Amino acid sequence: MSATIRVHAEEQPTPIKELAIVIDDFGNGMKGTEEMLNLPVPLTVAVMPFLSTTAKDAKHAHEKGHEVIVHLPMEPKRGKKSWLGPGAITTDLTDEEIRKRVEQAIAEVPFAVGMNHHMGSKVTEDERVMRIILEVCREKGFFYLDSKTTGNSVIPKIAKELGVPYLENNLFFDHVYSASHIQRKASLLAKQLEDSDQLIAIGHVGITGEKMVDALKTYIPEYKKQADLVPVSALLADFDRLDHELP
Repeated sequence: MSATIRVHAEEQPTPIKELAIVIDDFGNGMKGTEEMLNLPVPLTVAVMPFLSTTAKDAKHAHEKGHEVIVHLPMEPKRGKKSWLGPGAITTDLTDEEIRKRVEQAIAEVPFAVGMNHHMGSKVTEDERVMRIILEVCREKGFFYLDSKTTGNSVIPKIAKELGVPYLENNLFFDHVYSASHIQRKASLLAKQLEDSDQLIAIGHVGITGEKMVDALKTYIPEYKKQADLVPVSALLADFDRLDHELP
């Protein structure tokens, strides 16, 4: 009588979802800075250059185990120039001045490994300006996070041409400043995680800083049930394939 051999197929592990939370506007002693850095999850901390607490905030974020990137001020289509702060990239600058400002901005932010933009809807539609910015990122070994402040960004096109690792924002928590709006967006993010393997969401310190901290304290336990919370750079593992491949 022959024995029946049963072969059990190996169980396939459930794919691990990943969520990266980016907090913009560090560098000027903004409201919620300390509370945000004390949250018990890894954040990607975007620090504006040339401001009063630029180096301090970057160093403190690094000490707390957060990832640091440069939050480069860039010209918007609408808005006051005063909102940009010093060293901003505008479309009227020469190639040489753009490169100089980007290099200086990177030198201002210790421990930075990548870059995103502050405002920037006009600049991120300008191929000449973005090419220079992304060339500097390539030289420094930086990734670029497109905050998606415009639907006509040229960043994906140029980043692919230059071989610069890039990712795109999926959700802003606090485009509207009210606590109720931020809580709704935080809830929406939890729902989006049900159908997405990787997401990036952006919030801010400053006007909405304390409200952002409150929302994250409420929803971080929910996010942790669904996903690993990781720095943005952790999402770049598949950069050489999928939609980042050159045609």
